[in-house]
Amino acid sequence: MDLNWLDDVLVLLEEGNMSRAASRRHITQPAFSRRIRGFEGWLGTDVLQRGANSVDISPALRANEVEIRALAARIRDLRSKIAHFDPAGSTVSLAAQHAPVFSTFPDMAVHAKRRFPALKFRLRPGNLRDCVTMFLRGDANMLLCYESESAGPLPFGDSIRRVIWGNDYLIPVVGGALRYAVKHDGTLAANTPAIVYPENSYFGEVLNKSERAFATQALSENPFCETAFSSGIKELVLNGLGVGWLPFSMVYKEVESGEVISLANHLGKEQLKIALYADVRDEIAVSLLDVWNAAHR
Repeated sequence: MDLNWLDDVLVLLEEGNMSRAASRRHITQPAFSRRIRGFEGWLGTDVLQRGANSVDISPALRANEVEIRALAARIRDLRSKIAHFDPAGSTVSLAAQHAPVFSTFPDMAVHAKRRFPALKFRLRPGNLRDCVTMFLRGDANMLLCYESESAGPLPFGDSIRRVIWGNDYLIPVVGGALRYAVKHDGTLAANTPAIVYPENSYFGEVLNKSERAFATQALSENPFCETAFSSGIKELVLNGLGVGWLPFSMVYKEVESGEVISLANHLGKEQLKIALYADVRDEIAVSLLDVWNAAHR
């Protein structure tokens, strides 16, 4: 398979016209048409709907544009890794939930750089489902995620190794002017605005299962804003716009300074583990697991 074919197809999708696409690729239209036929021959199916006086792009090709772009990027990345392979100076791709990117990864990176000074990282944040997909598909060398006590480890096979970086927990906090709405007994009015997680997000599912007040739409009388991004919730909480549930590692400094008030004594907290996964066949990823595992023994 010629990588140029993928580039041709992507340009065709962008232009929507054979003539303009050929011009962008700096070749004649007949030559461009032959390359598209070469791609179709490799694929085993047509990507163009050719009529007597028209040529249309098939809906199937348009629907898979994102996958084609990802495939082209992975091929280029593989080619670069093979051509410029240096174990100590490799780039490790890490699929990570948004919250630990902010709360955990900076400390992890410090430990990694001490052991592998030339090592580079490519962070690929997303929700847990997307991160697992990237990891299993090979788009990321490693997976960094939170695991609730109730859910336990992800159900990977023996080829995937797991280590625990440390423990964390979700706590409800308030900041800004809303701090003064906290009563002497540490409670808040039930209709206090809340920054809530979507119920289909990982934290939303965890907090819903435990029926934590102010956590999701279903558990809040006055949900002001819904978002799966913990960093966004933190900023909204700091501005006094609502109660929010956040990993303690993200707000411990603000709790200590009094910038936010923890409501965990009244509303409870959710225990979490910070887990790392890597394929046992990936030498660099396994070496990193060893470094990070040793840092928290």
